[in-house]
Amino acid sequence: MGRQPSSKPTSFDIAYLAGVSQPTVSRALRGSKSVSAATRANIERIARELNYTVDKNASSLRSQRTHTLALLFFEDPTPDESMINPFFLSMLGSITRQCALRGYDLLISFQQMHSDWHVDYQDSHRSDGIILLGYGDYQLYRAKLEHLVEMGTKFVRWGSVSKDSIGLTVGSDNVGAGEQAGAHLIEIGRRRIAFLGDASDHAPEFQDRYTGLCRAMCAAGIDPDPALQHGAVSSEESGYAAARALLAGGHAFDAIFAASDLIAIGAMRALTEAGLRLPHDVAMIGFDDIPSASLTSPTLTTLMQDMKGAGELLVDALLRRIDGETVEPSVLPARLIKRQSTAV
Repeated sequence: MGRQPSSKPTSFDIAYLAGVSQPTVSRALRGSKSVSAATRANIERIARELNYTVDKNASSLRSQRTHTLALLFFEDPTPDESMINPFFLSMLGSITRQCALRGYDLLISFQQMHSDWHVDYQDSHRSDGIILLGYGDYQLYRAKLEHLVEMGTKFVRWGSVSKDSIGLTVGSDNVGAGEQAGAHLIEIGRRRIAFLGDASDHAPEFQDRYTGLCRAMCAAGIDPDPALQHGAVSSEESGYAAARALLAGGHAFDAIFAASDLIAIGAMRALTEAGLRLPHDVAMIGFDDIPSASLTSPTLTTLMQDMKGAGELLVDALLRRIDGETVEPSVLPARLIKRQSTAV
């Protein structure tokens, strides 16, 4: 005699109808890659038909898990120590949606890099794993990442992906994006291209974007001028100051690639105050495609990072790591969005 479904459907009911074991159902509904795509799709279909929802309390007791992920935002190094990059706020929607689809709650916290967050979250057991967004000074961040690795903390971070990345990392192809920016500026006839952003190992993503720009220039037979690179963190105020320093340096330039949209927007204000017209005198490219990039005057050409894909990959990678799987770093391409600031 077949199994009679209970009044409230359980994972055992799904397992019976799907012809698989109950642990297979649990893994499939968590999105584990250890279950084939066809089996996972069949289990998800049956779960929908039964209006099945995960009993988080029972599941937590069985697995000793909280079924909660922690998302830690870190301040950008701005003067008031309170800013979260708008790019990360845009990514939040994708992360939240993906957590809900996978049956996880999301605990969101704003942290200052100089605090002991890495110890607090390891010891609190408030979550099964951590998603890290932002970091300010990477050299300070690096030591805390190393501590998390030593403690066996399950975490994934958004950042620069390289062979010496610490911990599981998801990020954009920053070098390739820099090459796109350089190629576009060269295509519209610009040869004296400035870069605004910290191009040091304190900001590896910005450094990669500058590396990509230099590669594009060298490929076109143009020697990058180090005098046209000015450090900036991701804020309008810093972009404004960097552009003022660029102008004061007295070196000719006809284009700027800014390491973030916030830097670009601040730089645009400085150029306008100096009587320069965009894009006629100076072409401008930013990075991130934050909402205000399409509202500037002129509208800002920028590199758009895949926010939806980023959120999905961060959650998926972390849950696979929690399940004990070996997970490789992921790199997402960025796409050039052409607007008025380079339309000559």
